[in-house]
This record gives sequence, structure tokens and C-alpha cells, in this order.
Amino acid sequence: MVGSVATQFEGVFGTNAVVHGLVGGLFIATLNLIGASLVLVWRDPSERTLDGALGFAAGVMMAAAFTSLIVPGIELTPDAVGWADGPLQPVPVLFGILLGTVALDRGDAVVPHAHYLLTGRKRRDAADPDESIPSVDDPRVASVVLFILAITLHNMPEGLAVGVGFGSGNVEDALPLMVAIGIQNVPEGLAVSIAAINAGLDRRAYALFAGVRAGVVEIPLAVAGAAAVVVFEPLLPYAMGFAAGAMLFVISDEIVPETHTRGHERVATLGLMVGVVLMLYLDVTLG
Repeated sequence: MVGSVATQFEGVFGTNAVVHGLVGGLFIATLNLIGASLVLVWRDPSERTLDGALGFAAGVMMAAAFTSLIVPGIELTPDAVGWADGPLQPVPVLFGILLGTVALDRGDAVVPHAHYLLTGRKRRDAADPDESIPSVDDPRVASVVLFILAITLHNMPEGLAVGVGFGSGNVEDALPLMVAIGIQNVPEGLAVSIAAINAGLDRRAYALFAGVRAGVVEIPLAVAGAAAVVVFEPLLPYAMGFAAGAMLFVISDEIVPETHTRGHERVATLGLMVGVVLMLYLDVTLG
């Protein structure tokens, strides 16, 4: 079954890794649009449901970071980086993880923390919304711009991860990663749309815009990530580590804290465990 799925994928889309990255970007952006559009038919999901769904998304991303990026990245390191063998083999991937963490942390220092924009509760370590875009005078315009920037920063690691996964040339590992990120994009897209509507944005306009925004961010990053590691093969383990580190940062700094603020910690934790189990199943059956 594993071989047949990868073979069928290559039979339809060819063997070019950059094309695979484009397909992966389109796939995850489409599921983001589907998730965002659920607000048109599911108008008032409960906080308990959203926390469980976001916990599920966190579990899928967490398992995917290890099974489809970190472990394969370490295995590919000796071929991609000549000097990294023996005890040094994990070093490029681990360095990439730290670099991805620092990049997302510094991004949060510039753009207001998504947690603040989604809940209105400011964290002490978040960027100050009044200082981030000082040139915008209209408070409502500033709020919308900051919301878009924060959620865009949140989505960037996902597109990059899919692109780097396909850029490695290992379709068996990249396919479950693409499916996993696509699945978690559905509840995430719904939660962000609900938050945007609660902030006063139009339901239909934002649902459409969310899909376009996700596509604008995730599709180019997926293509760029695949192209970069194809052209510069020694970057592959660093890039896989970077994408994994950025995803893990988002999980720990954004998703998990957000699901534990309204008294539904147990539901969110159970959702996370279900997400981990599903991703491990996908990893075995698809790659």
C-alpha cells in the first residue's frame, strides 16, 4: 500500500520535487480554505469543541514534526552533508531546530503575538500592538493589519515544511506530512475565522480572504522550500530541522496555551493524543 500511494502520486504529478511542493502547497491551502469556510454553515461552535479541535491539530503537527522532518532529516544527513557522520550526524538537524525556534521567536517580537489578537489578553513577552505598526492611524485598520500579519506568521512554517519534505525527494515521508498539515489546517482555519468574526470582521469576506491569504503564504513557501533543498542539497537537513523547530514553536507557544485558557484542558489534551495517534497511523500506512 505504501509503495502504491507514492507510485500513484508520482504517476499523476511526475517526479519533479518542485512540482510536488506546488501540489503540496495547493493541498494544504485548500484545506485551510475549507476550514475557514466552515463558519458559513457552522456558525457558533462551542469553545469546548474548538479547544478539542485545536488540540487535535497540535497533536498532528507534533507527531509530523518528528516522523516526517526530524527523523528523516537525520537519516538523510550523511548523504547531504559529507562531514556529518557518526556522533555529528544529528547536528545539522538540531541546529536547524534551534534556528527555526529563534526565527519564530523574533517574529513574535516584531508582530503582535497571535494569542493577543485572538483573545485580547496580552502576554508580557508579546510585541506591543501600538508599537508594531506605528504608521497606521485608524485603530480598526491597524487591528486588521496586525491580525493578518500574526496569522500569516503562524502559517509560514506549515508551507515551508511541506516544501522541504518534498524537496528531500522522499515522497513516502512527504505524503503523510502533507496530509497531516492539511488535516490540521481545517480546525485551525475554523478557529481563526471564529476569532476574526468575534473581532468584528465580516463572516463571508473573511472566510474567503482566509483561504486566499493561506494560499498566498503557504503555496510559494512550499515551492521555495522544495526548490531550495533541490538546488542546495547540503541545506536539506538544516531546512528540515528549521521547519520542524518552527512548527514545534507554534504548537508550544500558540496552540497549546490557547487551548488551556478556558477550562477545557482535558478535552484539548485528549484531542492532542488523538492527533498524535492519527499521524502515526498515517506515517505507517502512507510512508
